[in-house]
This record gives sequence, C-alpha cells and structure tokens, in this order.
Amino acid sequence: MLDHVFISVSDLDRSIAFYTAALTPLGITQRVDYDGKDGPPGHPDLKGFGKNNRIFFWLRPGVVEGGAAHVGFVASSQDEVDAAYAAAIVVGATDNGPPGARLHYDPRYYAASVFDPDGYSLEFTYKSWQH
Repeated sequence: MLDHVFISVSDLDRSIAFYTAALTPLGITQRVDYDGKDGPPGHPDLKGFGKNNRIFFWLRPGVVEGGAAHVGFVASSQDEVDAAYAAAIVVGATDNGPPGARLHYDPRYYAASVFDPDGYSLEFTYKSWQH
C-alpha cells in the first residue's frame, strides 16, 4: 500500500483549486500546507490532500511531465465516481473515459478517467469487491 504520492504542477494555485473540487466528492477534503523550509535543505513547499486524518496526495511546484503519472483515487460507490468525474470536468479536466464498467479489467470495476490541467492521468475507481 502506498503512503503518499507527490506530483509536480506548473501552476500551484490552479492545481489546488482543481484538486479541491475534483477530490471533494470522494471525501478527500482535508488539506495541509507544508513549508519546505521546515524540511532538509532543498525540500519543496507541498500542498497536501487527504481523508480520515491521513494526508496522502501532495502537489509541489516544479517541472511537469504530465504523461509520466497515472493516479487512481478510491471511490466508495459508483455515485462517487460519477460525482468526482463531473466535478473534475467542470473545473477544467479533459475526458479520458467517462464513468462506466471497465470490462477489460473486471465487470465489477467501475471507473472514470480524466486528464488534469497539467496532463496527468487521473482515475476515480470503485471496485465493489474491495468494499
């Protein structure tokens, strides 16, 4: 299991607004700002997102290689997948696969995919057998 993921973004304010809107339907509503000067030399400032007192998804300013990352976020229902996809589209995501069953993986695998404003591939996923 992963503990955390950092991605570099080209416009921190835009990305904070995007992820705040896109992740809220999944219950990912906690936010933390980490000042890089509190870490070792050269540590970047970080903007974190989380749920249940666990911050696990972090943004940092930097060089973007959008195609270099795919991040899947867990949804607790198909409705959450639909809501996260809709919210992401409203705030500037590009469609990469509307909500629906991903039969090539499993008939119970329900997901939606988008590209964020920097071109990162995001997936909102509900796998009924994991709930």
